[in-house]
Amino acid sequence: MNLSQLYRAVRTLLIEAEVEAAALDARLIIDQFAGAKPEDIICRPLLEIAPEAVALVENAVSRRLAGEPVHRIIGWREFFGLRLALSPGTLEPRSDTETLVDAVLPFVRQCVGRSGGCRILDLGTGTGAIALALLSQEPLAQAVVTDISAAALGTASQNALSLGLSGRFEAIQSNWFDKVSGLFDLVVSNPPYIASSMIAKLDANVRDFDPIAALDGGADGLDAYRKIASSAAGHLSDMGTVAVEIGYDQADSVSEVFCSENLDCVRLVKDLGGNDRVLLLELRQ
Repeated sequence: MNLSQLYRAVRTLLIEAEVEAAALDARLIIDQFAGAKPEDIICRPLLEIAPEAVALVENAVSRRLAGEPVHRIIGWREFFGLRLALSPGTLEPRSDTETLVDAVLPFVRQCVGRSGGCRILDLGTGTGAIALALLSQEPLAQAVVTDISAAALGTASQNALSLGLSGRFEAIQSNWFDKVSGLFDLVVSNPPYIASSMIAKLDANVRDFDPIAALDGGADGLDAYRKIASSAAGHLSDMGTVAVEIGYDQADSVSEVFCSENLDCVRLVKDLGGNDRVLLLELRQ
């Protein structure tokens, strides 16, 4: 079987199964498992694919047809232009969280311009996506990342190493601030914020494959924000900022949580879909 035939067969199977973004998923699977380069589908369509590679593609397609997300199958996802490895213990980073990176990047650069560096704390880091995206954009920034999951921290540390950013990246196993010391210019987090009663109603590709601990925010979805807010002020440097991702309907409730801990919302940022997505907060003066 040549590359063009294999791609058409995979794409057809996914389209017939009404898989969303079937053509893209077919390309990702072919690129990952067929032993071909991404440009080969156009430049070398008649490239013969070894039987063992075809078998790998067939296995991947079976997994996709069973509902497993394509990025879980191929083992990585691009985030802010970075290729990040995934593992069962990590949330799959998504484009909504790039809104958080875009929102805080100007602050990071201003901090570097003001003091020659920027200390970032990324709470519940998962793959390391937020911290690594910021480090990739600002060479004088440094990041400490935490996660309660040792497996997630292993994945994040490997991502930092693969991207050449491990020298400015420190991973600490911690339940939020428990093992954290020192002051930071920026505290960021994409915490679990789905109310427990809503977990069962999530799309299966999220509910069945992302770790529940990274999704479940407690009875009202605000447990993680309460924990972050209760300790954030004590870890902020002068002129420091806190930035958190939120659910589309949580701006007021999350703001109230932080307000009760002497942190006021100074900016609300919407994602590309027009939904409330990020709060920027500062210590009340």
